[in-house]
Amino acid sequence: MKKITALLLAFLMMFSFLTGCSSGPSASSSNPSAAPSAEPTEPPRNEEMWFQNGEKKIYAKMYLPAEEKDKYPAVVISHGFAGSSEDNVSRAELFASNGYVAVVFDFCGGGRASKSDGEMTEMSVLTEAEDLNAVIDGMLALDYVDASNFFLLGSSQGGFVSSYVAAHRPDDIKALALLFPAYSLQDDCWERHGSIENIPETESLMNNTLGAIYSQDAMSFDIYDVIGGYKGDVLICHGDKDDLVDLSYSERAVEVYEHAELKVIKGAGHGFQGKPLRESNGYLVEFLQAHTN
Repeated sequence: MKKITALLLAFLMMFSFLTGCSSGPSASSSNPSAAPSAEPTEPPRNEEMWFQNGEKKIYAKMYLPAEEKDKYPAVVISHGFAGSSEDNVSRAELFASNGYVAVVFDFCGGGRASKSDGEMTEMSVLTEAEDLNAVIDGMLALDYVDASNFFLLGSSQGGFVSSYVAAHRPDDIKALALLFPAYSLQDDCWERHGSIENIPETESLMNNTLGAIYSQDAMSFDIYDVIGGYKGDVLICHGDKDDLVDLSYSERAVEVYEHAELKVIKGAGHGFQGKPLRESNGYLVEFLQAHTN
């Protein structure tokens, strides 16, 4: 009886060992997350820095490739309304891991979490354009930035501002990428106020207190009269479920630009998460690499 029990125990141990060995490969092959990561094993370097726009200081953070080189292509990333540089850290890390110097920064008065100088009551799309110009000038002054491969990326209001700035300094921008650019914000201002004369001293927008300058500057021009001044290649990614900035605004922009492509992200709203985020990131990296020499 003891012999039979011992043989049975040995058989069970052997069966457990065999099934344990066989479950490894089958689980790995059926679970994509178990596959080896395509990301570099060495994380990108990063450092905080400051730029100057008149009397205001602009907080920024630079992400650099792990591999040290004399020159790098560069991309400046602009956040959206009431946001901050933290909103774009993951994209900056992605670009750095693909060989780009990427800088994220806080617009002056751009949001309550901003580390830059200024208040939201002092902010407008035109003050943010001045901030972005200051960051571009500072970046181009760095000896390790390849000025011949210099890109802008902006999301939402940051996309509006990036496209405005690119149109005013097209020779500096190799290519322009935009995520759900908020070209609707001017129409929104006109709908709220009806005329520039009706703009109050302060107003509340998305639980943020803005000064009169916000709507005054937004209503002082038409962005579609401006953006066509940029003749380089443009990539726009926009969700077909965006209930804040309708897809039609980006569709109109593609008609204005001479060389623009619109990637419609199925099922995505205003801001990308999960699959839409991965899909748009893939388009962005592909776009940058295709325009880098």
